[in-house]
Amino acid sequence: MSFHTYILRCADGSYYTGHTDDLDRRIAQHQSGEIRGYTHDKRPVELMWSAAFATRAEALSAEIQIKGWSRKKKEALIAENWDRLKKAATPKRHADTLGTSLPLGTALRLRSGRTDEEKPVPSDPLPPLIVLVRPQLGENIGKAARAMLNFGLTEMRIVAPRDGWPNPDAGPAAAGADIVLERAQIFDSLAEAVADCAHVYATTVRKRGVTKPVVTPEAAAREIHSTPGRSALVFGPERSGLETDDVAVARTIVTVPINPQFGSLNLAQAVILCAYEWSKGVSLASPTVNDLGVPAPQEELEGMIVQLENMLDAAGYFFPPDRTPATKRTLRGVLTKPGWNSLEVRTLRGVLSALAKDRPRGQA
Repeated sequence: MSFHTYILRCADGSYYTGHTDDLDRRIAQHQSGEIRGYTHDKRPVELMWSAAFATRAEALSAEIQIKGWSRKKKEALIAENWDRLKKAATPKRHADTLGTSLPLGTALRLRSGRTDEEKPVPSDPLPPLIVLVRPQLGENIGKAARAMLNFGLTEMRIVAPRDGWPNPDAGPAAAGADIVLERAQIFDSLAEAVADCAHVYATTVRKRGVTKPVVTPEAAAREIHSTPGRSALVFGPERSGLETDDVAVARTIVTVPINPQFGSLNLAQAVILCAYEWSKGVSLASPTVNDLGVPAPQEELEGMIVQLENMLDAAGYFFPPDRTPATKRTLRGVLTKPGWNSLEVRTLRGVLSALAKDRPRGQA
C-alpha cells in the first residue's frame, strides 16, 4: 500500500493540503462534498500536485510541512520549479526537502513509480497519537483538536465517547481544526486504541496506586522524539481523569508540576501542554524577531546624558545642591539601563533640543 500527500485548488483559489491511502477515492469525496471540512463549501476542487510515500508517517510529515508553507512556495512545488522553491524557503527550513527526511526529488520519483533506491527511506520517530478516553462533551473534543493542530498533531483516537460520534458540538469548538476531527478514530477500549503503540503515556495528577515511571511533559516529549515506534499520549474524562485500570495500560505516567491546592486542568489545557512540548522538537513557524540594532557607543550615550543634565541644571531641577551627585547617578542609571542604539540616542537628543527652545519650530 502507498500513501499520498496532495494539494487541491479550491473554487475560491485557495489551496488545501491533505494525505490519504487512496488518492482517487479521497479526491472524489472532496468533490462530492462527502467530507464536511475546509473544501466542502469551496467546490469544485482540482488536484494540483501529489506525491506517493511508502508509509503514512512520511505522507503525514509532508502534509504538515506543506501546510506551513506560503502560497508562493506551494505554487513553486506545484510547478516543480526548484529554484523558486529555494528562494521562497525560510532560513530555518530546507527548500529541497519534503517532510522531515524525504527529498523532494525522491518524492516525485515515487509519485511516478520510479525510484533509484532499493531500501526504504528512514523516517524520524512518528508524531504521537492523542487518545481521549471517555470524553464527555463534544465541545471539549473540539478544543482538544484545536490544541493538537496548533502544534502539528493530527491523529486523534477517541475511546467510548459519552455522547457518541460524530458530535455536532465538536466542529465549532475546533475553530478550523477539521482535519483532526475528520480523521478521528473511535474505539471501544483503551487497549484497542493503543494496540499498535510501543510507548503509552498516561496523563494524570492523581496517585492511582500504580507503580510506573513518572515524567513531565517535557521529558516525555524528549523520549518520543528519540525513541523509535509509535507513541500515544492518553487523557482521561473531564470530570475524573483516567481510572486506575486506564493508567495500568500505560507504560509511563506523565504529570505536570502544578499547584497542589488546585490541580485541575481542563482537557484542552492538558493536551496543549503535551503538544507544545513535543512541538519544540520540530520545525514550526516562529514569530519574527526584529533586529534591535547595535548598541550606541558610550560617547554618544554620554553626550545625551550631559545634554539632559545641562538642561535640568538650567531649569533648577538639581535641588538641594548636596543631593545633586546622587540625583545625577540615578538619572545615569536610568539612561544607561535600556541599551539604546544610535538611532534612539539621536532621536532622544532631538527631543531634548526641541524642548530646550523658547518657542516651537516654525513660529516667528
